[in-house]
Amino acid sequence: MEFFRKYLLPGFVFQSVVIGGGYATGRELVEFFFSSGPLGGVLGLLISGLVFGLVLAAGFEFARVTQAYDYRQFCQALLGRGWVIFEVAFIILLLLILSVIGSAAGELTAASFGLPPVVGTLVLMVLIALLTFSGSEAIKKVLAGWSFLLYFVYAALMLLAFSKFGDVISGVYSATAVGDGWVKSGILYSGYNLAVLPAVLFAVRGQSSRREAVGSGLMAGGIAVVPAVLFFVAMMALYPEIGAEPVPASALMIALQMPILSLLFQIVVFGTFVETGTALLHAVNERLDARLGEAGREMPQFARPLVAVAILTVAIIAGTYFGIIDLIASGYGILTLVFIAVLVVPLLTIGVWRSFKVGEA
Repeated sequence: MEFFRKYLLPGFVFQSVVIGGGYATGRELVEFFFSSGPLGGVLGLLISGLVFGLVLAAGFEFARVTQAYDYRQFCQALLGRGWVIFEVAFIILLLLILSVIGSAAGELTAASFGLPPVVGTLVLMVLIALLTFSGSEAIKKVLAGWSFLLYFVYAALMLLAFSKFGDVISGVYSATAVGDGWVKSGILYSGYNLAVLPAVLFAVRGQSSRREAVGSGLMAGGIAVVPAVLFFVAMMALYPEIGAEPVPASALMIALQMPILSLLFQIVVFGTFVETGTALLHAVNERLDARLGEAGREMPQFARPLVAVAILTVAIIAGTYFGIIDLIASGYGILTLVFIAVLVVPLLTIGVWRSFKVGEA
């Protein structure tokens, strides 16, 4: 249990945060990796896993030696006055992801159960409010538990895809050459997703040594990318047509003709939206709580779900009525480069140097 809590739990929490905005629908995998071909896509995802592991290891150790476990303290310790750049970019990304998952939750509920989209959005809000009210320990347990279910579903998805389309998938991989750009795609994909690193720092508070911090970070890279690889390989059953599908996961489910798996997958995907939203909004609550703590005050527990629901509501309204999704999505490339510049590069340089300077605790 101690090994799981210190070495594996941070990886499951990170994977829980990444998947909702990273690859739950499959569209993100298409956008980043499809141009590199079937094998190039897998290689790109492995590059992402490597970058995830290295940056998370550096980040977890930096948080340990500086005792900075909310994103404000963490970025102030790493960037000094430049931390404000990260917060502005983080808020933009936060609004984008929340507006996307809020809309997606409504669409998923409508498509799967025939209910009005607003029902799915309201259920998402209620579940996030309950989790943020429950606190860090409850959030860690829910995120880790849901990740086990997610792993089972993605493994079943790949096995069923091979059982039904094994010859097709094998033919695709043997007949298609490795495309260009998979290294660049892997780095950009990881740079975009690593923006959520400060949002998972609450999961590493109990670490007491460099071995635990670095080990859990390296493992987290693998934990986060394995389901994506399984999903990407399964998608090759419909290559290349699946690249034009707005929701590749739905197209694959229809092709498999497995209603039970399809329903389970939809439930799991809805759960990933809850996970991602909860972790991001919990990070905001932790940031506010730390700021109040510096002033000798404490954030009331009842305020946590209120803050979460308020931010989620603003994001959904903005995304629906003001076109913020299209506006920000058009600058996704710039946003990715910003996070690489203000988080990834400083962590792998200044962060590593400062961590080693402090020495083993």
